[in-house]
Amino acid sequence: MTYGARSWPGAGLKSRCPMRLCGLTPRGAGARCIPLAPLPAAGRGALYYLRDLASPRIGVRNLMTSDAFAVETRPALPADLPAIAALQARAFSPGRFARTAYRVREAAPDLSPYCLVALMGDRLIAAVRMTPISIGGQPGALLLGPLAVEPELAGRGYARRLVAETLDAGRAGGELVVLLVGDMAYYGRFGFAPVPPGQIRLPGPVDPARLLAVELEAGALAKFHGMVAAGS
Repeated sequence: MTYGARSWPGAGLKSRCPMRLCGLTPRGAGARCIPLAPLPAAGRGALYYLRDLASPRIGVRNLMTSDAFAVETRPALPADLPAIAALQARAFSPGRFARTAYRVREAAPDLSPYCLVALMGDRLIAAVRMTPISIGGQPGALLLGPLAVEPELAGRGYARRLVAETLDAGRAGGELVVLLVGDMAYYGRFGFAPVPPGQIRLPGPVDPARLLAVELEAGALAKFHGMVAAGS
């Protein structure tokens, strides 16, 4: 798939910067646009392409037939918390609160510098939480999750983009390791792998095959042993 700024035959239109097909300017520091779909094949105009994105068969219901909103990402803000909670309620079952990872998050602030949201216009459509943790008293680790996306927009790459960006942010921030409880089939594409049995423990039952980690610094996982606890 190819994304970026270019001129499209038949449209007489050029997108104004990479990955901003509609020409809108992202709001806020660090905001970046996510393309809504692959760029059109040669010979198809950008305006026709944007109308296609708004069609019922695509399923993006809040786009008008004559326009489209870029999807942008930015750090989560305190004002986003009600919308994030509502999104998670739509995306997950109430049983999520009984999971072991939630016990760790309950002892931590709701936001960290690595928490991100994705916006389609003014609508919050995806969010990822990253919680600073210690492992065996050693700082420098993060716990990823929950990762939520509007159910009607699932499978369009918004969650993947948030994961990639939050990992980049953690690496740039000097963090060493990111831990999560999730499916290897999904998170393996980001470099996550199962934690060696017995090396890291959570304060409750966890399927060892679902306890995954990715190193943000080569060899960093070997520095972490013991119980996970919320950091600061």
